[in-house]
Amino acid sequence: MSPPRLGQPFVVSSVSTPAGTVPQVSAELTPADFWGTIKVRWGVRRTNYKVDPGLYALGCPDEKSPVLISANYKLSFDTLRSALKGRHLWILVLDTNGINVWCAAGKGTFSTAELVRRLQFSRLEEVVSHRRLIVPQLAAPGVAAHEVKKLSGFKVTYGPIRAADLPAFIDRGFKANSAMRLKTFSTWERLVLVPVELVAALKMAIIVVPIFVFLGGLGGSSGYWDDLMNHGLFAAAALLSGVLAGTVLAPILLPWLPGRAFALKGTILGLLVALALVFVWNADSMEGFITLENLAWILIVSALSAYFSMNFTGASTYTSLSGVKKEMQWAVPLQIAAAAVGLALWSWSLFTA
Repeated sequence: MSPPRLGQPFVVSSVSTPAGTVPQVSAELTPADFWGTIKVRWGVRRTNYKVDPGLYALGCPDEKSPVLISANYKLSFDTLRSALKGRHLWILVLDTNGINVWCAAGKGTFSTAELVRRLQFSRLEEVVSHRRLIVPQLAAPGVAAHEVKKLSGFKVTYGPIRAADLPAFIDRGFKANSAMRLKTFSTWERLVLVPVELVAALKMAIIVVPIFVFLGGLGGSSGYWDDLMNHGLFAAAALLSGVLAGTVLAPILLPWLPGRAFALKGTILGLLVALALVFVWNADSMEGFITLENLAWILIVSALSAYFSMNFTGASTYTSLSGVKKEMQWAVPLQIAAAAVGLALWSWSLFTA
C-alpha cells in the first residue's frame, strides 16, 4: 500500500499527525471537479475516476474529530467533502477500484477486510483518540460492524443515506432520523443515470445501425437505394427506438410501468414504442400495417427495450441481487429468442417481397 499523493488536484495542503503527513483537502469543488463529474456521468473515463486510497484531512481536524469512511470513486469522494463545508474531520478512503459505495459493497471491494487493512496502514489509532468510524449506510452489505470492532477496536456507526445529511447527523450525536435512513429513487435520481447507459448503448448502435441500413437495401424489388431508404431507414429508426425506450423512457417512466420485473416493464414499453413507430411509418397506407417486417421489428424493439431496461436494476431501491439473478435467468433467454425470431422474420420479409 502507498499513502495518498499530496499532488492530487484537490489537495490544498497537508497536516502533520503522529502517524505522519496527511493530505488536506478542500470542501469547495473547482470547475475541474464539476467538469470531471459531467464527463463521468456521460461515461468518459468512468472506470478510472479515482482518488488515492488513504487518510485525508478536511479543514483542520484534531484527535477528537470524526472519521468518515468513503470509496475511492472520485464522484463519491467529491460528494462527501462538498457536503461538509466548514467542518473539521478525517476522511479515510478505501480502495474500491474506483467503484461507488453501494456497488462496491455489493461487489465486495468496500468490505470489512479492506476497511481493517486501511485502518492499520493509515495508523488511525495514532491520529485520533476516539474509536468511532462513520461508515455509509449503503456500505452495510459489505461491512460487518462486529468484525471491524473485533479486528481493529474501532466501532462502526452507520451514517445516513445521503452525504447532505451528514452535518445534521453529526450534530445529533451521530444519530439518524427516519428520513436519513430512507433511500429514494426520484425522477431526477433516475435521470442522472440515463447518460452513461445511453452512451454505452449508442456506442454499439454506431456499429450495428449502419449494417442494418446496408442490409435493408439488399432485399425487395424496388432497387437498392429505394429499398435502403425504405427498409434500411426503418430498421435504423426501429433500432434507435429500442435503445431510447430502454435507456431513456424506461427510467423516466419506471414507477408507472406495470409489473415488478424490469424486463417486463421494458418489454411493455418497447411494445408500445414499436407499435407507435409502425403506425407513424405506415400512416399514409394502413394496408401495410400488418406485415412480416413490422412484426419482426415489434419483436426486436421489445427485446432491446427489455434488455436495456434491466441495466437499471442495480440502481433501483426495490430490487435485490438474488431477484436480479432470477429475473435474468428467464428474461435474457426470452430476449435472445425474440430478437432471433425478429431477425429471421425481417430477413424473410426482405427477400420474399
